[in-house]
Amino acid sequence: MSDLFIDQEHRFAKIVREQRFEDGRELSVLNFGPTHPSTHGVFQNILLLDGERIIDADTTVGYIHRAFEKIAENRTFYQITPLTDRLNYCSAPINNMCWWLTVEKALGVEVPKRAQYMRVIIMEIARITDHLICNSILGVDLGAYSPFLYVMKYRELAYEIYEEICGARMTTNMGRIGGFERDFSEACWSKIREFLEGFPKAWDELERAFIRNRIFMDRTVGVGAISAEKAINYGFTGPNLRATGVDYDVRVAQPYSSYEDFDFVVPVGTGGDTYDRWCVRCAEIKESLKIIRQALDNLPDGSYHADVPDYYLPPKDEVYTSMEALINHFKIVMGEVPVPIAEVYHSVEAANGELGMYLITDGSRAPFRLHFRRPCFIYYQAFPELIKGGMFSDAVATLSSINVIAGELDA
Repeated sequence: MSDLFIDQEHRFAKIVREQRFEDGRELSVLNFGPTHPSTHGVFQNILLLDGERIIDADTTVGYIHRAFEKIAENRTFYQITPLTDRLNYCSAPINNMCWWLTVEKALGVEVPKRAQYMRVIIMEIARITDHLICNSILGVDLGAYSPFLYVMKYRELAYEIYEEICGARMTTNMGRIGGFERDFSEACWSKIREFLEGFPKAWDELERAFIRNRIFMDRTVGVGAISAEKAINYGFTGPNLRATGVDYDVRVAQPYSSYEDFDFVVPVGTGGDTYDRWCVRCAEIKESLKIIRQALDNLPDGSYHADVPDYYLPPKDEVYTSMEALINHFKIVMGEVPVPIAEVYHSVEAANGELGMYLITDGSRAPFRLHFRRPCFIYYQAFPELIKGGMFSDAVATLSSINVIAGELDA
């Protein structure tokens, strides 16, 4: 039991004991989590209620206490990739790519255009699957289960694409310093084309089921709203910021991996409420599909990885047959190749907002310091303000719409 739980339970309990209404009503304390089915992860909210209306709220940030940043300071650069998988596990490849881009920035590695386009394709597929989960689960939280089931098969197809690339599905551990472990197979390209052909029709049907649905609108319009000014003050980025009308997108503001080559729109909302957040993610899915098609149509020739033998793992068949390749593989994995002293920050537009990695190296086998800027860590701190004065059922919808992923709350 956390200290916050004890402190807040006592504070709220005192209010409950002292507060009495003339009509006989009493306040109550409710633990919304840490393992509530609507929290979509292990995190804790303590609510002070007047009936079903929320009077006050407190959250425990970092309930799962995994200490990824400290673990990373005792791992070599290749061993850190699986840690990034487990931040936002709904779009793990974006986390992986952000890590490799950060390391490449520290090393001064220039990645070939083909590898950059391949990264864009995978990152946009990951963005789609993340938004797909967020928007369809919001429907589930409001009682609409069927549309969720209808689009889940395309999430499965996306996982099959990951599986073709790296052998993993959810926690992908994908990529290498300088690019990818291997070029995409023909089966992979075929599944990507299949995804582009079938998914838009399915998503259009889900969107039509919700976007002008009177019950859905009653449950989301004006619920969990935040102004653009407050969102900026909290440090919001991504769809939750753009829903307030601010058109900040890292892909446009600070292009990486050749995003400057692509033509796409940054969708924005107006009210910053649950409905706007849902609509922005729907629009972003269509823009991601547009980006993937452009990347496929204009995919450059060339290598799928940079020529950096000191940091790029040799092919597995060579490791098994060549002593030189085996020694090189061992040196890279065990961190025996020194990393230059550097201090860098690199960010990407992850599915939930700006994911940044601040890396300091001191020339040793592991980072001297590593900090992850996790967008959900910021959103969750604003959650009490978003739900105060609303109904308990609105808290469920609000939490679902800001898409808090527990893996990002404590690094």
